[in-house]
Amino acid sequence: MQRFLRVLLIDHKDSFVHNLARYFRNLSCEASVQRVSSLPDRHTIRGNFDLVVLSPGPCAPRNAGTVELVRSIAGDVPILGVCLGHQIIAEAFGARISQASHPVHGEASLMWHDGQCEFARFASPLLVGRYHSLIVEAGSLPSELCVSGWLEDGTVMAIRHTRLPIVGWQFHPESILTPDGMQLLEAFIGWIEEWPRGQLGVVQAQGVNPVTTTNRSS
Repeated sequence: MQRFLRVLLIDHKDSFVHNLARYFRNLSCEASVQRVSSLPDRHTIRGNFDLVVLSPGPCAPRNAGTVELVRSIAGDVPILGVCLGHQIIAEAFGARISQASHPVHGEASLMWHDGQCEFARFASPLLVGRYHSLIVEAGSLPSELCVSGWLEDGTVMAIRHTRLPIVGWQFHPESILTPDGMQLLEAFIGWIEEWPRGQLGVVQAQGVNPVTTTNRSS
């Protein structure tokens, strides 16, 4: 049975954060939106929130002001990064971020996924909404992060920590271009609910080539 989740949404000066907050409230969560400039410290976050959500935003992850926060709270509280937030998680663990060859701002794309954890009950591929000009370089991911979602050309669309409840989505679940967005957030919440009891069942990274996996799945 799900408990009432207290969600801290970190606002990187982007209007999408309020749509995310509305989605979480519709899922019976208490959602608090706070700007980067007024964030509480690590101990306050750990004691008062069950989930930290890193919002989209217009800047590069290194300029967002939350890379060090991710490093400090990893393992204390579950983390979900959306768009910029996804890139922040990748950068916090040492991955490289680069310019996309084809920037998109309001495009629906098919995303293949590994069928694990938050994606366990969803068919692959999924239709997702994209708004980004930067991407996470798959080959630069450290061993503790695995690619969990990707486009047909191998572009990374989702990452997951192999031992902790830390997930990044390059796509926007709150966009109308992601038809299953609410259900994805609900599934993510259900998955992290098991974390305190050590039952997440997080898969270990297997070095799967996203393009190869896509070809097998199509």
